[in-house]
Amino acid sequence: MPESDFIVTFPLLLGASAFCLIIGLSAGYFFKREDLRKKQLEFDAENAKKVSDAEKKVHISQQKARELELSAESNAKDIIADAKDEASKIRQEVEKQEARIEQKEEDLTKKVSEVEQQRGALVAQETVLQEQKDKLDTLLNEETEKIEQIAKLSQEEAEKRLFDLIEQKKEEKLVKRMKRADQEIEESVEERAREVIIRAIQKYSSEVTSESTSTVVQLENDEMKGRIIGREGRNINAFERCTGVDVIVDDTPGVVIISGFDLLRRFIAKKSLEKLLEDGRIHPARIEEVVIKMTKEVDKMIREFGEKALEEVGITGVPPEIVKILGRLRFRTSHGQNVLKHSVEMAFIAEEIAHQTGADPDRAKMAALFHDLGKSVSHEVGGKHALISGEIGRKFGLDPMVINAMEAHHEDVEKLCPEAYIVQAADAISASRPGARRDTTEQYIKRLKKQEELVNTFKGVKKTYMMSAGRDMWVFVDPQEVNDLEAIKMADDIAERLEAEMSYPGEIKVVVFRETRAQATAH
Repeated sequence: MPESDFIVTFPLLLGASAFCLIIGLSAGYFFKREDLRKKQLEFDAENAKKVSDAEKKVHISQQKARELELSAESNAKDIIADAKDEASKIRQEVEKQEARIEQKEEDLTKKVSEVEQQRGALVAQETVLQEQKDKLDTLLNEETEKIEQIAKLSQEEAEKRLFDLIEQKKEEKLVKRMKRADQEIEESVEERAREVIIRAIQKYSSEVTSESTSTVVQLENDEMKGRIIGREGRNINAFERCTGVDVIVDDTPGVVIISGFDLLRRFIAKKSLEKLLEDGRIHPARIEEVVIKMTKEVDKMIREFGEKALEEVGITGVPPEIVKILGRLRFRTSHGQNVLKHSVEMAFIAEEIAHQTGADPDRAKMAALFHDLGKSVSHEVGGKHALISGEIGRKFGLDPMVINAMEAHHEDVEKLCPEAYIVQAADAISASRPGARRDTTEQYIKRLKKQEELVNTFKGVKKTYMMSAGRDMWVFVDPQEVNDLEAIKMADDIAERLEAEMSYPGEIKVVVFRETRAQATAH
């Protein structure tokens, strides 16, 4: 483009650009202003709506406030009305109470007045009676002086002579009456004692366990005997060594006999042998394993036996150590009587006697149940079983009176409480009642013969008989050698010798017979 054309065209282009810029700015301003105006309108409309909503809320709040005010006013009126009614009722009740009090005051005033009148009358009557008494005393004194002058005796001397005369006449009757009263008292006491004992025995009775030193184990077949013996007897030797019993395998079909004097050992041996027979594996190692296992199981059973006995008798709060010692009595016998069952029986008998005599039933029952605890450890600890029982009780904190009753049932210590006498009586009842204890026939006959032979060594004894299953001893003496006083002394001496030298269950009553006969022949 020529330079002259450029110079003419440039101002035109510049003016056109400025014009377009002005037109653009004017249009932008116009659109911006219109947008601001729309926003202002929207803002004003939104504010107007908010104001309207606020006014509606204020109106609703005012309506609720008026409603609450009306409701509160109505409730206040109801409360005021109820309070007025209650106040009216209280006022009426108070008026009634005041009326009753006024009436009672009037009645009391009347009664006080009446009492005052009666009191005045009594005072006047008392004065009259006192005057009459004084006159009577005066007359009696005058009469007494006249009698003394006539009899020439004072009042004291006359009373003495009168009482002496009465005593002389009534002395024989009084003595007879006293003897009759003593006899009646003795009979009533014996009757009462028999009644108490009978009631106590009837309350409880237990089964009898016969003395035995062997236990029988049943076999499925006789082939098992060979397995029990083992090769060259190794099984039976191992079993006897582990259990401490003798195993007798004889020709008796279907049984094996376990022999031993310790009931606990026999029980463990029986359980072990039954387990071995059930398992079928019998050899020394297995035997030792089974015996150890059965010993542990029997220990648990011992505790269960003790707990069952305590539950049966109704005693709680006993230390676990005593429970186990008590359970061990299940495997001890005394003359064939199971010691644990004997103790349980004694507990029931002692409790009933305590109820009948007014002693402490719980104390008597506990002492009776624990009286033979020492027997479960007497083979381990030296000394008398009653004193050992007391030591066990002290170790585990039993009642001192319970301990005294336990120790005194064989006269080893002095009895300090009535329960001690009851325990001793219960022991005698349980041990000596017929059927409670059994000896073997051979031991029984041997013991009776020894007792008769012992008594026959006394001078003047002609014959001796054991009667009533060994409970009574009848001793017949020569009347020429033994007089009445010597016979009485002989009964005591025989009883002392039997206690010192013989062993027997219960007690023996010694009766000495001295008979004198006079004979004549008429021709």
